[in-house]
Amino acid sequence: MHIELSKDKRYYSIGEVAKAFNVNASLIRFWDSEFDILKPKKNAKGNRMFTPEDITNLQLIYHLVKERGFTLEGAKIHLKEGQKKTLDKFEIIRKLETIKTQLTDIKNEL
Repeated sequence: MHIELSKDKRYYSIGEVAKAFNVNASLIRFWDSEFDILKPKKNAKGNRMFTPEDITNLQLIYHLVKERGFTLEGAKIHLKEGQKKTLDKFEIIRKLETIKTQLTDIKNEL
């Protein structure tokens, strides 16, 4: 799971987010109702519009729940107790994964 955030784009629809995470929009809506760190705006039609900060928080939730196997309650506790520390580690992991992909691409070109 990796979503590229556009510097020009301020909001992402729930459909775009669900597609990027390869999950149903209903899961994104559920996580929105469960996790206080998600604060999507709603447009005039009531559709959720996620900010880049929301996307980063969704990546963190996805990482904890889907990749590390946390329960929702466990993820909530983990986020409340060490959100900054967890986010820093998460960002380091993501950057390292990007570097690994780039190095693999270079290796394959040789």
